[in-house]
Amino acid sequence: MNLLAYSTYQALADLMKLWRSAASFSRVAVATWPGLAGGFDARYLDAWWEQIELAGLSHARPPFGIDFVEVDGVRTLVSEDIVKRTPFASLLHFRKDLATPQPRVLLIAPMSGHFATLLRGTVRTMLADHDVYITDWHNPRDVPLAAGRFGFEEYVEHIMSFIRRIGPDAHLVAICQPTVAALAAVSLMAADNEPAQPASMTLMAGPIDCRVNPTKVNDLANSQPIEWFERNLISAVPGGFPGAHRRVYPGFVQLSAFMSMNLERHVASFAEMRHERSKGDPTKADALNTFYREYFATSDLTAEFYLETVRTVFQQYELPLGKLKVGERIVEPHAIRHTALLTIEGEKDDICSVGQTVAAHDLCSGLRPYMKTHHVQTGVGHYGVFNGHRWDSQIYPLVRSTIHDHEPRARRTAAPEAVHGDQVTLRALLEAEAHAATAISRAAATQPK
Repeated sequence: MNLLAYSTYQALADLMKLWRSAASFSRVAVATWPGLAGGFDARYLDAWWEQIELAGLSHARPPFGIDFVEVDGVRTLVSEDIVKRTPFASLLHFRKDLATPQPRVLLIAPMSGHFATLLRGTVRTMLADHDVYITDWHNPRDVPLAAGRFGFEEYVEHIMSFIRRIGPDAHLVAICQPTVAALAAVSLMAADNEPAQPASMTLMAGPIDCRVNPTKVNDLANSQPIEWFERNLISAVPGGFPGAHRRVYPGFVQLSAFMSMNLERHVASFAEMRHERSKGDPTKADALNTFYREYFATSDLTAEFYLETVRTVFQQYELPLGKLKVGERIVEPHAIRHTALLTIEGEKDDICSVGQTVAAHDLCSGLRPYMKTHHVQTGVGHYGVFNGHRWDSQIYPLVRSTIHDHEPRARRTAAPEAVHGDQVTLRALLEAEAHAATAISRAAATQPK
């Protein structure tokens, strides 16, 4: 374990706060200076001070900031409610006051160095047609050691617990890294024949089988033994934080790794931000500023979750090889029979390449072919799969159709107060059909020949 990494970073970050605060003050002062504000020199200085102001990370979740959404052309208020909470995560519900029930969707956000707000655009788009919940993962540096461990098994257990809290016949949408845990959770629930099994599961740009078309991320994960990752990348949260002394994979390390993969693109983006700000056209500069404020909001990962994920998903390929365990149980996706599957990949994805997510179809061999759909979106990279104009115009309509096509008919016409009840479920309808078919067969067998 690298004992000095986190404490050294924190000392430098605290020192940079002085420079960032000075840059923020200078921007305000110049903007209000009579005769100077609005001139080229002021804009040029403002552009550089803006970048000094951005030169630091935040470790607190930014707000989602979704106050309303258009539902069937009507402006509808949105409020955030925490309906279940553990030390490591909150199940956040974007509540809308509607007379007609909408399909309930659990959006499983990645726990990969950023907060769930990275999916703000995804949530905003889905809210128009769905009753949306999201896994709001907490920053481990704010979780006391007394809360215990949080590894891959605890991650899967959280997903199952949240599914049960939402109720039967909900729908899952998992993006990137949690696709493996989501598939594991649904597999275990199917094996136990749980009533709360989701009606559909959408897996987007996730590493189901990293043996297929390996990316730089996959190559990095296999470049060293797991002991190297533990020795060099794991550090301890410094004193002064609620999670002091917890072993973590620091968010700033992961962000540095991601930025180094596309360093030229980030350098060009900052140069473009300065240029747009200097010439007095703030629209694009503001958009880039907003993106990087979100991008620089980083969250740590617990050491056990990070190391277990690298080992089981990226090095040993335990899920596609049929060896993945949660506790003492083998994960068996072929047990899934009633949860429709949609997989989505991006043509230009350099994190989870084409072929890695669609591998879920072969694993879910118990599903009838008509319950499985795959889509490759042309022209998008990893983030374009779940955000941006192609997500809004081409990918989301497919996700929406899959969810609505597998929404139980009884729920579509249910009274609002019955939406979260257990009275009518897809499983109940299927069982009723099976009983009816059995009764007909028995009656036919007793008829005189």
